[in-house]
Amino acid sequence: MDRRRRRTGALTLLLVVGAWAAMAADPGTPLRAMRWMSPEANLRNALSETPTECLRPPQTPRAAQAVKIGRAAFRTPLLLGGQAARAGVTCESCHRAGRGNPDFQFPGASGPPGTADVTLSLFSSHRGNGVHDPRPIPDLSGPRSALKVAPEDLPGFIRGLIVEEFDGPEPPAAVLEGLVAYISALDPAACPHHPSTPVTLAATMADARLAVAAAGAALAEGDRATANLMIAAARTQLGLIDERYGAFPDDRVRLRRADADLAAVQSGIRERRPDAAAQLAGNSDSMTTLEVRLARREPASLFNPEQLARAANRRLPPRAS
Repeated sequence: MDRRRRRTGALTLLLVVGAWAAMAADPGTPLRAMRWMSPEANLRNALSETPTECLRPPQTPRAAQAVKIGRAAFRTPLLLGGQAARAGVTCESCHRAGRGNPDFQFPGASGPPGTADVTLSLFSSHRGNGVHDPRPIPDLSGPRSALKVAPEDLPGFIRGLIVEEFDGPEPPAAVLEGLVAYISALDPAACPHHPSTPVTLAATMADARLAVAAAGAALAEGDRATANLMIAAARTQLGLIDERYGAFPDDRVRLRRADADLAAVQSGIRERRPDAAAQLAGNSDSMTTLEVRLARREPASLFNPEQLARAANRRLPPRAS
């Protein structure tokens, strides 16, 4: 039995590695998220709209800051680290806007759409069990009873997901606190009437600026590790914009320059340079100017659902055989 389980696990691992290699070899996939979408998914709708966020407003400034940190960390691959980060997978990939993702179907890591194998050996050296056993992705904004995690157990549960399930680095204390605050603030009673909202340049850039603001607040408190992760979250958002402007090389140059500026701030924080905070504040103003420039071409970019539909039809993502 153990030998058969090991053979099954090894075969699954080879299939996943092969699928990932095929992804990497296909530079034409317009959006990275297309790589883990079900073939039956309506890509136009799934990638031009996102579920509305069921976020209960925090009651204190400290809680608001914690939610900002957790929300930003939720949306960057560097939180998870390891193979997930290399593939570009975030918490948001499975839990869009803190909900679920019925279209998620990662090659080798999913069964039917909307499932994921959280004990996949390629992701985790701690929890990998050598068995392909995907489970339905839960809606984090659904009833608390369905999540089966008591509030007092949430910090340990989230840390285990990062460090053991994905082999990620130990999260800074403020980041772990923020993730607990963000997930705890997701409440079915706070869900807006509209089930979805458009994915837009303005919304994506707003997420980038919020992450930069969270980085500035963390830096002011001397928390360099959290500040660096928040800057990584902002850079993730710039990357999401960049891939939708593939037809406009000059705009992509501007985006990559903005990304390089943020990377320079990260280096300054790591090196304890005294001008890092001022440099970070200047980046927030530069991002506003950048958004004004990008907005001119937004109707012709892949933020436009019709442009996205055409791109998706031309170049469908590779699938595992």
